[in-house]
Amino acid sequence: MSEEIFDVVDSADLVIGQAPRSVVHDQNLLHRAVSIFVLRTDGRLLLQLRSDSKDQYPGCYTSSASGHVDSGEDYETAAVRELREELSLDSPIRYLAKFPAGPETAFEFTVLYELVTDVEPVLDPVEIASAEFLTLDEIATMLTATPEKFTPPFRVLFEWFYRSRHEC
Repeated sequence: MSEEIFDVVDSADLVIGQAPRSVVHDQNLLHRAVSIFVLRTDGRLLLQLRSDSKDQYPGCYTSSASGHVDSGEDYETAAVRELREELSLDSPIRYLAKFPAGPETAFEFTVLYELVTDVEPVLDPVEIASAEFLTLDEIATMLTATPEKFTPPFRVLFEWFYRSRHEC
């Protein structure tokens, strides 16, 4: 299988070139990613435990589904693709926010989407070791106790999401 090619972007998220996945990661080049938070109608969030075979952050907790935006692909198309690939879900998603690229987001401009559904996901065993629906407070407690068990991008996204749900 050939290596994925990503669009390399500048600090304004404008495409300035393309490079293979390994080069993008080795050189910390700015690139694009998506994350999708899958929630039940009762508000519980699907927390994914990444497979030990992943090249970045193996065995860490992360978003329900996430992945890179392929060269020439837009954020929403990538999010829909990742939902299908990782969770076999095919439902309308809702844009939540865009986060800047930097060390805390693994040098990825990240767009966060949300899907609220009670359809049971089917986990891709190559990508995902396990997953479970937890309350936001349960995840916040886990993250506070053991932040190193979560991917850095997830920490950024979840902290924003949690705050946005508790502001009134």
